Amino acid sequence: MLKTNSIYFFDSVEFEEIIHYYIDSGKISLAKKAIKLGLHQHPNSILLKLLRAELMIFDGKFDEATSLLKELQAIEPTNEEIYVQQASIFSKNDKHQQAIDYLKIALLYTDDEADILAMIGMEYLFLDNFDEARLNFAKCLTVDFEDYSSLYNVIYCYDMQGKHIEAVDYLNKYIDKDPYSEVAWHQLGRQYFILENYKEALRAFDYAVLIDDTFVGGYLEKAKTLEELKRYKEAIDNYKITIDLDDPTSFVYLRIGECYEKLNKPTLSIQFYKKAVHEDPLLDKGWLAIAEISISNKNYYKALFYINKAIEIDEKNSLYWRKYAEINLKLNFFEEAVKGFQNCILLQDFDIVIWVGLSDVLCYLGDYKDALINLKKASKVFKDFAELEYRLSAIYFQFNDFSKAKKHLINGLNIDFEYHNEIKEVFPEVFKRQEVVDIISDFKNTSL
Repeated sequence: MLKTNSIYFFDSVEFEEIIHYYIDSGKISLAKKAIKLGLHQHPNSILLKLLRAELMIFDGKFDEATSLLKELQAIEPTNEEIYVQQASIFSKNDKHQQAIDYLKIALLYTDDEADILAMIGMEYLFLDNFDEARLNFAKCLTVDFEDYSSLYNVIYCYDMQGKHIEAVDYLNKYIDKDPYSEVAWHQLGRQYFILENYKEALRAFDYAVLIDDTFVGGYLEKAKTLEELKRYKEAIDNYKITIDLDDPTSFVYLRIGECYEKLNKPTLSIQFYKKAVHEDPLLDKGWLAIAEISISNKNYYKALFYINKAIEIDEKNSLYWRKYAEINLKLNFFEEAVKGFQNCILLQDFDIVIWVGLSDVLCYLGDYKDALINLKKASKVFKDFAELEYRLSAIYFQFNDFSKAKKHLINGLNIDFEYHNEIKEVFPEVFKRQEVVDIISDFKNTSL
């Protein structure tokens, strides 16, 4: 008809099917043309007018849709679809309680209670009313016991409330009625896993994969549970089953790599880490894992290459900059190490290790002024830390500011006397000075 401008007669149900086909295909403009043609032939069709209202809502024409739906409600007040569409308008305007009120009216006239109850449940979720949401999803299951979408939503509500023991009780009762539901066993295993009851979690996942031996999610969760039980070889076997059943994922390769690492098999570990980043080159955790193994093997140039890959993906991660600084120190690239530590601080990583590492490298480079500035900043965050007091003392001695140097040295000795032996390695020239030796000796004698 559209191509030839010919007119053919279709009954309203056929038009409805055509329109639904176009909507499902995402061809909204063709759906609108079909509605126009359909209403031209069937101007009193409630079904076609409801579809017109649906497309108005889709286009955000809420006032026009509301007006049309009120007309239809006056004509056919027992049509549940009218109330569902009105509820949709309220929901899209964040008026979820009004949406619930209209859905409850729809519930009085519908033959598909589960569908409406699920909609009500979703509206309560928007309101963060998890108790009411859960009750409505649970009602869906009384209508259709195998409505697994509603089962997931019931457990989601328990999760959001942190009611994991209650979720376990609910799932056990569900399983009593349907012991062959792999979905219920899987969800039960997840709850036990959250509760750190790994033996019961493993038992639940075992049942899930026994019922359905192609259940990828079941094998994944079982493997994660075996990891927690330190049964790494079995965990690897289960991860590998998921690769046989479905396309491999970077997550699975990464977990296998971690298991091999815990089994002290670095060659196999790095092999799977490389598979992980090959599968997903943007997997920064994979690049970090390879970098860490390279560090442990003292392959620092390789480690630097891999940590740079991680930083390219997520330059806001202070852990990566820590590793970057650590690797550059091993390679005696001190200016790059400074860059790493400084980026950690810019990212609000104020661990004392960062401040100490930065000041030591700056001192090694002879940049005592910047080292002092950073140590002063650190001392505002960390009060009475020997690591900072000794370093402040050493730098003030470098500047020949004897009074401040002595003050910080005595502070350090008071906090941790023995630490002065370690700081000697960082500032050997300072701790050979006679005045420093005398202060330490006097303090020792006085404290005895």
